[in-house]
Amino acid sequence: MIESRTPAVATERANTFPWPPVLFIAAFAAAWLLTRYVPLDWPCLDDLAARVVGLGFGILGLVLVLWAFWTLKKHDTTFMPDRASTVLVTSGPYGYLRNPIYLGEVLILLSLAEISKSIWYVAAAAAFALLVTPLQILPEERHLEVRFGDAYRAYKARSRRWV
Repeated sequence: MIESRTPAVATERANTFPWPPVLFIAAFAAAWLLTRYVPLDWPCLDDLAARVVGLGFGILGLVLVLWAFWTLKKHDTTFMPDRASTVLVTSGPYGYLRNPIYLGEVLILLSLAEISKSIWYVAAAAAFALLVTPLQILPEERHLEVRFGDAYRAYKARSRRWV
């Protein structure tokens, strides 16, 4: 008998806990509190170009998140990270990136850094990206590979995890 090395939960769903929204809210809250109570000098330029880039990151992040949610809804599959995927979505932003929602959230945090002139939001964006990868993205990839097999492996080969 051959034993499966894939945890049973990977076939049912990627996770039993909704890490991404919790991590995003925690990152935002930590950055907000640190900005308020432990402010650090903003090391970047404060000019029109910087403000345009910061605002652009926020708009791009929001567009990515909303476009990804709309695409998942259109394909009638879950956007909840602790639920099983019913459809392998490879269109919309997923045609380019495997994790547009998480990338959008990082861009939103980076935009808040420029808008608030707080380096803490940059740290929060980095922490979010570093934590969401092992806690959600890797289990999600295992789940999708078990659930969709060769179709997911082919999609994974032609799309990028982050950018």
